[in-house]
Amino acid sequence: MCGIAGIITGNYDLREKKPLIERVSSTLKMRGPDAKGEYVTKNTALIHRRLSVIDVERGAQPMHFGKYVIVYNGEIYNTDEVRNLLKTYGYEFETHCDTEVVLKAYDKWQEESVKKLNGIFAYAVYNKEEGSLFLARDRIGVKPCFYSLKKDLFAFASRIESLLCIPEIKPVVDERGLNEIFMLGPAKSIGSGIFKDIQELPPASYLTYKNGSVDVKTYWQLKAREWNENLDETVEHTKFLVKDAIERQLVSDVNLATFLSGGLDSSIISKVAADKYKNQGKILQTYSVDYVDNDIYFKKSLFQPNKDSDYIGLMADYIGSNHHNIVLENSLVAQALKPATIARGVPAFADVDSSLLLFCKEVKKDVTVCLSGECADEIFGGYPWYHRKEILFEDCFPWARSTAARRNILKDGFLPRGEEYIDNAYRNTLQKTSYLPQDNKTERRMREMFMLNLDWFMQTLLARKDVMSMESSLEVRVPFCDYRLVEYAYNMPWSMKALDGREKGILRKAFENDLPYEIAWRKKSPYPKTHNPVYFKCVCDLVKSALEDKETPLNEMIDKTSVYQLMENPDGMTEPWYGQLMQVPQVLAYIYQIYVWIKNYNVEFEY
Repeated sequence: MCGIAGIITGNYDLREKKPLIERVSSTLKMRGPDAKGEYVTKNTALIHRRLSVIDVERGAQPMHFGKYVIVYNGEIYNTDEVRNLLKTYGYEFETHCDTEVVLKAYDKWQEESVKKLNGIFAYAVYNKEEGSLFLARDRIGVKPCFYSLKKDLFAFASRIESLLCIPEIKPVVDERGLNEIFMLGPAKSIGSGIFKDIQELPPASYLTYKNGSVDVKTYWQLKAREWNENLDETVEHTKFLVKDAIERQLVSDVNLATFLSGGLDSSIISKVAADKYKNQGKILQTYSVDYVDNDIYFKKSLFQPNKDSDYIGLMADYIGSNHHNIVLENSLVAQALKPATIARGVPAFADVDSSLLLFCKEVKKDVTVCLSGECADEIFGGYPWYHRKEILFEDCFPWARSTAARRNILKDGFLPRGEEYIDNAYRNTLQKTSYLPQDNKTERRMREMFMLNLDWFMQTLLARKDVMSMESSLEVRVPFCDYRLVEYAYNMPWSMKALDGREKGILRKAFENDLPYEIAWRKKSPYPKTHNPVYFKCVCDLVKSALEDKETPLNEMIDKTSVYQLMENPDGMTEPWYGQLMQVPQVLAYIYQIYVWIKNYNVEFEY
């Protein structure tokens, strides 16, 4: 994995802007600490920072071929197939890295080439003769790509901070951006960069920049199709696709491990990986995260019915992995809220982000690549809102069904059109849903829920995983995001997906003979949060210091009295802010992260 950026401008000679190019490059250093490269002409700069994973010796970038130059971030999991196909057309290869394959595929098929790639990626191909640029992002949106179009300037980057280094791109946030932060956050709309001058290239899209204008097109979308498999065939097909996705993603020239929580998804990945490693005479490394004294303060809930620690050891012993349990200090999790926010470039996901940042930094001490179980819940119906009918058929985002918790901390009259903004965002997603004429009420709603989760909840988790891992110079792959699996799951009848009335029932059935019974049929448990009051106290102290800063515009938005009441009564929030992951400690942490973001980026507001 890597960090990429680029500038095309007629405002000045980029050959004379070495400090600017160095500044942009430095913001990408953690995404690519192993090497850096640049392609600079009068009007164009392409910037690359490399985290070496495949063909460490020869995969330097920017890479040239004919009239094209590429900067690329990602991993292609069908590299061999595409390379072999290109060889039939006479192409020769000097490396075995996927960058060369992507570049020569573009030379052969132009924008159609992106459809031939199975992987996670964001890359730019510059045409030196035309002065045009092709920018593409993977189907699911695992790898980030932001861009800005101003008069006589186009720029793109893996990070928002990189773009804000460019003088023409201002850290201004208007009412739309404020609605994203306070009414939808930590989620954000597809394509939003929060800042007025910045957009994100949507998943499954490519962009062409030429002669000062941008054209964005979608190259993949989910389509409803009839189901022609019986239950046994569906079980076998599910198992094949999951195993194939995992095994394809085990390719690496550097040390690789898996995250293991003791839940179904990470256990499946770890079992497949461990079996593959055993056949090669190797032992898989697995990693889990916990918090100091978390067992003492754990509270059972609908969303988290049991502790991960009860299952991790069972699974590690079962697959014979060399397991490492990383235990985080609660005060450090609070302190890491600031660097987590700065890394994201926008208000982040509270301690769900900061803990992952600390965890990844520890894992990176041993390995460079990990596999993680994100997105199985979204595509296989793992969340409670898929199964509780009183939530399922509510005409709203199921993880944030009310704005009461949000309105409670905001000043009266602030963002008066916030609810309308949320409703528009919700309905815009529903309009993307593809149905079959024969779909009944439940099947139609399950397709809608699939799209809502794909575009919102899943995007939030993927952005978190990419940024926090890459900020640690750790590459994390997500096999359940293989687009073939996503397409397959979208069309699977709900009665099969929720086999035996269980969340992810088909996935459990497919792997029940590969896992201990206790793991295969364990109730879903989310990413582990700290329950320790030490963390809560630390967050309260941070929020108090933020609210006491009279210079921050946050005080014009936040109702301080209500925030202090939350500190005094952490069980007082009855409506969810953002599903199971954001209770009062996380809401307070989010407020603090908004403050950090404003201060660090000198954010200006227009509303």
